[in-house]
Amino acid sequence: MQSIAIAAPAEAAPALHQHHHASPKLATLTIGAIGVVFGDIGTSPLYAFREALNQTVHNGVIARGEIVGVMSLMLWALILIVTLKYVVLLMRADNDGEGGVLALLALARRGSMQKAGVVVALGAIGAALFYGDAVITPSLSVLAAVEGLKTLKGIGPIFTEERIVIIALVILVGLFWIQARGTATVSKLFGPVCIVWFLAIGALGLMHLGDSPAILVAFLPWHGVVFLTRHGVLGLFVLGAVFLTVTGAEALTADMGHFGKRPIRIAWLVLVFPALALNYLGQGAYAMHVLSRDNQLGKPFENLDWFFVTIPEPVRLPMVLLATLATIIASQAVITGAYSLTQQAIQLGLLPRLHIKQTSAGHAGQIYMPMVNWSLLFGVVMLALGFRSSSAMASAYGIAVTGTMVVTTCLAFMVTRRRWHWSLPVSIAVIAPFLIVDLVFFGANILRVVEGGWVPLLIGAGMLGVIWTWMRGRRFVNGLEAEGAIPLAGIAAALAKRPPARVPGTAVFLTADNTLTPHALLHNLKHNQVLHRHNYVMTVRTLQKPYADPDERLKVEPIDDNFARVELRYGFMEQPLVRDDLIRSGVIADAAKASFFIGRNNYAFSAEVGMPVWQDVLFILLHRNAADPTDYFNIPPNKVIELGAQYAI
Repeated sequence: MQSIAIAAPAEAAPALHQHHHASPKLATLTIGAIGVVFGDIGTSPLYAFREALNQTVHNGVIARGEIVGVMSLMLWALILIVTLKYVVLLMRADNDGEGGVLALLALARRGSMQKAGVVVALGAIGAALFYGDAVITPSLSVLAAVEGLKTLKGIGPIFTEERIVIIALVILVGLFWIQARGTATVSKLFGPVCIVWFLAIGALGLMHLGDSPAILVAFLPWHGVVFLTRHGVLGLFVLGAVFLTVTGAEALTADMGHFGKRPIRIAWLVLVFPALALNYLGQGAYAMHVLSRDNQLGKPFENLDWFFVTIPEPVRLPMVLLATLATIIASQAVITGAYSLTQQAIQLGLLPRLHIKQTSAGHAGQIYMPMVNWSLLFGVVMLALGFRSSSAMASAYGIAVTGTMVVTTCLAFMVTRRRWHWSLPVSIAVIAPFLIVDLVFFGANILRVVEGGWVPLLIGAGMLGVIWTWMRGRRFVNGLEAEGAIPLAGIAAALAKRPPARVPGTAVFLTADNTLTPHALLHNLKHNQVLHRHNYVMTVRTLQKPYADPDERLKVEPIDDNFARVELRYGFMEQPLVRDDLIRSGVIADAAKASFFIGRNNYAFSAEVGMPVWQDVLFILLHRNAADPTDYFNIPPNKVIELGAQYAI
């Protein structure tokens, strides 16, 4: 019979998708973007300049030209990487409004199936490295803010390293603990708080420009180039620290789906970039002023906590509190980003299903993933206890982000070729300069592996092993299940000739391939010897775009009077609502008489077949801890019948 496409009603579209059609006012979105998108990069002034100078000062000696050179590198990192690469180029490479490394992966795959394995591998590496970054960001930023207490006059000495770590851990544990209760209410304050933060740090920088106006020549790029050429390998170490200036830039594209391109661009160009540039210039000007003073007194130059020492004493404690709030907001954005990336990875088949809890009835994007939350908290606490200071941890920061940026640039090249159909010379001319910059920064950060850079690499390697094992295991298992499988049309024809006993109601059989007879259907016929009045063999398919259009949500293909194939389609940003969509579309006419049959397979590892034993064990562990299909697909448990089989892998 002819294939029939059934459209889901417009109101069935998820709330997250509605922003594409009915956007709030531009000002509201811009304020929201300031609070979510720029939290990470906005707190970099707490430590970036300090760490860059830390690599430059030797035995209390530094030249004014070296301070200018470092500042030039920092400013041009913001201009080249954030403004030109992300704001101008990568924000064009959206996947129906969504951005980020996995959205870019899906967009590249939509363009062509050629070299799909390379595209998936790049996306998997980028996603794995993100988790390394996500563990470090909260620890580093909160520690850096709380360390400002040490600069308070009179009471600073009482804040020892141990007490600083304890205060930071209390804040971090509290932040992760409240995730299960939802953050929709307090998140409304993120934008206003961050606006105050950016205005404050911009004003601080402006206030100190008069200390040494000569710092403004740092806008001339050759000062940075001269610095690198004169310092050789040392320049690469400095460059690794300079990269801290742009950590968090990837959020500009990752959060496009929530706020849109224009609000993010306006926020960056009008407020965030000017505030960051002014603050860094102010820190540099004050450092040059201190250098001149120390030279006159014959004292060695001491690298200070430049952000906090530029704050006037009367307002230093309020600024420490404001900085702490800003780092909490930055950490929240990273946690939310980890949830979102994990949800995308699950939908794209990179990770097993995990339990997802909706924490707000009015905001589809407000989700909570217990496994991700507590894993991040464990990593954050271990890092804080292990490194014990933001300066020590800064050495571990950057390498994961640079790796992700290299992957993002490579995927962008594929998008220009496959989706935008640029010629090879044009694609190379546009992408190659950014890739060279990314690779230089990546190489500079590789030099810091021994100092702590191994931590995010180890986390990323572990996550990549999990992703690789899950994808490889699923392919092998799908192959096992397909072996000897009976085509659905064949079983339908056989049952039409010799029909079994019929029972009223609707049976929905979930399967990975709706052209083959599900094992659950065969088990039901074998053991119960009955067939329902209406039988649908259904597969749930994830599209290579964030949201399915209403007219492509559901496809029903009748086979005969007893059977029909069903395909439910969801975007990689959507949470499946299987039962609701089947009822809404009319496939299930009477919800009370509908049953869902799901195959519950068990696996035993075998050294003779399949993957290596260690991957067998890991895959089985992942499978056993995956979320129940009834929870993930939002099917009421009392409507589900599970029938299983066992395979050796």
